[in-house]
Amino acid sequence: MAIRTRSNRSVTAAGRQRGLSMLGMLFWAVLIGMCAVLVMKVFPTLNEYFTIQRAVQKIADSGVSTVPEIRKAFQAQQDIEYSISSIGPNDLEIDTSGDRVKISFAYDKEIELFSPVFLLIKYRGGNR
Repeated sequence: MAIRTRSNRSVTAAGRQRGLSMLGMLFWAVLIGMCAVLVMKVFPTLNEYFTIQRAVQKIADSGVSTVPEIRKAFQAQQDIEYSISSIGPNDLEIDTSGDRVKISFAYDKEIELFSPVFLLIKYRGGNR
């Protein structure tokens, strides 16, 4: 069944309306909002992880070879980089047995999404 409009064009009943309904818009707004909150809560932990990774690589490339020197150098980096708070110098796993110093670290970060729900992220890294 065709309906005539003012411009004398025929429009079918099914093709008359186009676009998003109010409920559709509300659904997408809630979904995008939840994703944005998740990204805003996770981004600082990712930033901290990459900062720790850079600090460990910088220490490994600097040529220090003893465990106390490495821990002291990491403490100095931690004093400079305000974003490193999840691990300390004693949390580093240091292997000086080979020709290269291997420094690795691992830690867990819990992020509260809303009251009873948490997101657990396990970070692991080290020098290459």
